[in-house]
Amino acid sequence: MGPVVPLLAIAEIYHKHNPQVEFIWVGTKNGPEKELVDRYHIPFFTITSGKLRRYTSLWNFFDIFKIIFGFFQSLFLLWHEKPSLLITAGGFVSVPLHFAAYALGIPAWVHQQDSLAGLANKIMSRIAKKITTALRESEKDFPENKTEWIGNPVRNLSVADINESRRKFSVPQGAPVILAMGGGTGSASINKLVMEAVSAWPREYQVIHLVGKERPRELQESASKVFPNYHVYQFLKEEIKDAYAIADVVIARAGFATITELAALGKPAILLPMSGTHQEVNSKLLADHQAAIVMDEKVADGLKLARTVVDLIAYPETRRYLGERLQTILPPAKPQRVVDIIEQLVEHW
Repeated sequence: MGPVVPLLAIAEIYHKHNPQVEFIWVGTKNGPEKELVDRYHIPFFTITSGKLRRYTSLWNFFDIFKIIFGFFQSLFLLWHEKPSLLITAGGFVSVPLHFAAYALGIPAWVHQQDSLAGLANKIMSRIAKKITTALRESEKDFPENKTEWIGNPVRNLSVADINESRRKFSVPQGAPVILAMGGGTGSASINKLVMEAVSAWPREYQVIHLVGKERPRELQESASKVFPNYHVYQFLKEEIKDAYAIADVVIARAGFATITELAALGKPAILLPMSGTHQEVNSKLLADHQAAIVMDEKVADGLKLARTVVDLIAYPETRRYLGERLQTILPPAKPQRVVDIIEQLVEHW
């Protein structure tokens, strides 16, 4: 879901500037993003896509044919829909689409949000008209003449009334709120740590726990009977804005989309990156800048997580410092710059 969030933010920003604009979304048949995109009433199309791995694998041979097939699907789709601009934030479904756009003369914008440039974005950057990065450090990975650091586009996460947000979760005024989430499908390790920590937290804490759509709720629901201020959900849609608004501490994975939203809101975060992925690089960057607390899911336990949260709740100045540092390291993209990039690319098409 990582690449989806900044693209939806770009769509939201530009639609506010130009309500007449039309968007289409291209993804894979079994991708997890369709439900989220549908909420924005954007038509969703699918193509076949393979994946090129950096290591030797027999699957690379078969996936080459998938990419070729996806290229011809993309040619037909783009010829039929006639878009003025193609935008991607990564993912191999974008590769055949971008080569088809290049063949048809349609300009492309590639946005790099993670600290490590993925192979798909490196391939597409060769033919893209514009490359933007969420981090200043990422500029060096792309051609200097067409790369610009702008920050990460962020959707509108504001709420009209924080007291109404509290009412939605039955949270009393002044009660500390812990928001724990492990991504759209749910992290079994984060769920386990939170379950272990709940019993060690003071009874007045309010816990909002997003366990993921693919995770069973039975254990969490039984825990809510023992700890009445423990609220378990598989997934939140629009209500995620309310959960963010009232959260004093957020426990999460280190996906860049999540980190960006936390930065935009200045929320103190405890990050548990997924082992062996780019999330470890993301979280190390933040830890080195004292912008988040990072824990290793392989060695952490519920008691350590519980103590860390208690310390943060006890010291609001530490929470404020972490939130401010996160905002400094990851400033959101300025909406006007997003608008300008789109109009410059479309104008020169």
